[in-house]
Amino acid sequence: MQKPPPGTTRDDQPRNGKQAGHLAGLDFSVLQQCMHCGLCLPTCPTYDETRIERNSPRGRIALMRGIAEGQLGVTPAFGEEMYFCLGCLACETACPAGVRYGELFENARPDVEEAGVLSGGKRRLVRALTLRWVFTRPRLLRLVGRLLYFYQASGAQAFVRRTRLTRLLPKTLRELEPLTPRVLPRFSDALIAPVEKPAAATHRAGMLTGCVQDLTFSDVNRDTVDVLLANGCEVVTPRAQFCCGSLHAHNGELELARELARRNIDAMERAAGSLDKLDVIVTNAAGCGSHLKNYGHLLPDDPRYAARAARWSAKVRDIHEWLAATGWRRPTAETPVSVTYHEACHLCHGQKITRQPRAILESIPGLKLTEMPESTWCCGSAGVYNLTQPEMSQTLLRRKLKNLAATGAGVVASANPGCTVQLQAGLRETGSQVRVAHPVSLLARAYAKEKAEPGS
Repeated sequence: MQKPPPGTTRDDQPRNGKQAGHLAGLDFSVLQQCMHCGLCLPTCPTYDETRIERNSPRGRIALMRGIAEGQLGVTPAFGEEMYFCLGCLACETACPAGVRYGELFENARPDVEEAGVLSGGKRRLVRALTLRWVFTRPRLLRLVGRLLYFYQASGAQAFVRRTRLTRLLPKTLRELEPLTPRVLPRFSDALIAPVEKPAAATHRAGMLTGCVQDLTFSDVNRDTVDVLLANGCEVVTPRAQFCCGSLHAHNGELELARELARRNIDAMERAAGSLDKLDVIVTNAAGCGSHLKNYGHLLPDDPRYAARAARWSAKVRDIHEWLAATGWRRPTAETPVSVTYHEACHLCHGQKITRQPRAILESIPGLKLTEMPESTWCCGSAGVYNLTQPEMSQTLLRRKLKNLAATGAGVVASANPGCTVQLQAGLRETGSQVRVAHPVSLLARAYAKEKAEPGS
């Protein structure tokens, strides 16, 4: 059984008298929705491991409500509990009362940060360098990506791993090193033109390339554009896009998340002329998509951006969702491959998209889709959870890999960059030959095979 997170036995006395602001400002009906029925308990990965009530959605909601009502203060124990939660939203899918746990969760973490109950020199430095510096500056992020690429391409990373020099690193860095994503030699701007048109366009799409997705999965972005072109979409791709802000919103930095939302809206409007000139804004990353659809709720009181953010949210669609809604061309070339499908939490629970990726996979001739046991169970990535809660993350990863192995598939399809990095690291660690691929990349390969085999 997984141990509870550090600090869960501390008392609930506020440090320095700090009280909540964001939770207290929520509509009371949001706080009151939970019926304490317990139907969420079997779906919560942390509760399933610890069997501790406070590690469950019901327990966390009780804490959040106590803080919102002024009965409890924001304490280190509360902060640690909020960051022990994966934010996978499986509880929302299970809840018969429609509790908006994600909204509660995203207002709890800012209260933790503003109270400073988890504050420390190292934590402040890491958050400043990442959330406030690297992930708000696309050029700086790309510079970091380029340096990491040279480290990997030069063979230095392979040498360090082969000679086990990682043993010289501090324990935290030593545990994180296997999760280092593989950076690709060319980023999205080098692979995708600002505007690409098919022979006959029926729709106009704005393409979101992401931040980490841009560095490590630019090939998936290229595949997404190819699939859109093959299905009659003109594609507009803004240059050097900003982080969507999900990383910030999920880590208590709501103001930074709002600023990044404004920047992305501006960038897409500049590239497309206006949001009204687009039929859809396409995302291929589950975690990003769930947040991108929320821009309207993120900026409701902004006089300059509220209406634009609402239009943005109305147009954002996950790539599988868009293809299923408009109809995609079924490929004709045979692609014999055995595939299983891992459901990214923010695709199945956050966006309620489960059928569409499977339908796309099943439309590829020769592809055999085998269902994975517990396909909707979190893999332990959960944004930066695998960095901040490595013990629980690895427990969930081992569970996922066991279920993956049971399918006997040679490929696991995943539609989220965080999940892909997590699964790749786990498979590499076990010596597995199973590869990870985005469903849309598999569709793009099938289209490409048609061109290579005109008679197929």
